[in-house]
Amino acid sequence: MNDLSIAQALPNLRIARFRQEIDAAVASVLGGAHYILGAPVERFEAAFAAHEGREHAVGVGSGTDALALALRALGVGPGDEVVTAALTFAGTAQAILHCGARPLFADVDPHTWCITAETVEAVLTPSTRAILPVHLFGFPADMAALCAFAARRGLAVVSDCAQAHGARIGPRPLGSFGDAAAYSFYPTKNLGCVGDGGAVLVDDPVLAGRLRALREYGFSHGTRISREAGFNSRLDTLQAAILSALLPHLDAGNRERRAIAGRYRAALAGLDGLRLQDEHPGGVNHQFAVAVPDRGELAMRLADEGIRTAIHYHPGLHRHPAFANPKAAPLPISDRLSASLLSLPIQPEVAGAEIERIASAVREAYVR
Repeated sequence: MNDLSIAQALPNLRIARFRQEIDAAVASVLGGAHYILGAPVERFEAAFAAHEGREHAVGVGSGTDALALALRALGVGPGDEVVTAALTFAGTAQAILHCGARPLFADVDPHTWCITAETVEAVLTPSTRAILPVHLFGFPADMAALCAFAARRGLAVVSDCAQAHGARIGPRPLGSFGDAAAYSFYPTKNLGCVGDGGAVLVDDPVLAGRLRALREYGFSHGTRISREAGFNSRLDTLQAAILSALLPHLDAGNRERRAIAGRYRAALAGLDGLRLQDEHPGGVNHQFAVAVPDRGELAMRLADEGIRTAIHYHPGLHRHPAFANPKAAPLPISDRLSASLLSLPIQPEVAGAEIERIASAVREAYVR
């Protein structure tokens, strides 16, 4: 039995799949004149912005930086509060802390596993400045309702698309909603590089200019004069070239993920007590998680069959010391999901050829 063939996520398998194009991209940078920013970064920014339905993309050092810089560029700072989900990676809330602001956690919908306008309204305070929806596992939150609610309350919307490259809501790319959309290019993402990287997507050229200044020491107007407190958070030129090589394959990869998820759904239908995230036609299945009563037992039985699984995310961020708030409202749905979600292999290079065996093993282990 080959554990590697059905491991949870192996970015090197995707690199191997597109190695020829990636090698050519790397060689072009090594043979060029720019190793920081330059034409390769600009080309990727333009292509990615167009793909996600935005006017401007600003490449930065990581997905966490993308969120933090977007919030800062929109004026979020000390004393402000930002409403987000607790059922997500720590980087989402860390970005809020980096602005000097405080995260407020809203509960998620039991079907979509994302925050909603109603759950946001339940925790809103006079200090709330922005909403930061997370599109968990690549499934879009209800952005039309969230943006309409934010507009009525005078709040900014920064969309955490770190798991949702290429996702759509109807005909619109998910990244086109809100004041800004933030992406991560961590190696395991649907569009991932071979290190850290991120991007902020916006339509406003003034906001894009502010983001470019913030990512590079507060420089502005092509000078090396710092106008404000900035950062060293630039998308690496080598990573941008690799992302440019992989971007044309993103949509096909997402279709592969949808097909794998569809086969899982068909195979696992009817299992009493097993719950799935509501299907979304524009979702991109970054993870395929099942909610089960005893995930530890299921994970152990699958491991015996050489199938590695993962847990996303436990405990919820509202239970992390860094984000503790004694006045926070309870989050019963987030707590229940955090204690029961188990992610099955979904990466096409991992699960594609093994999906029937994995699904059969899950069904048999669950019934036992």
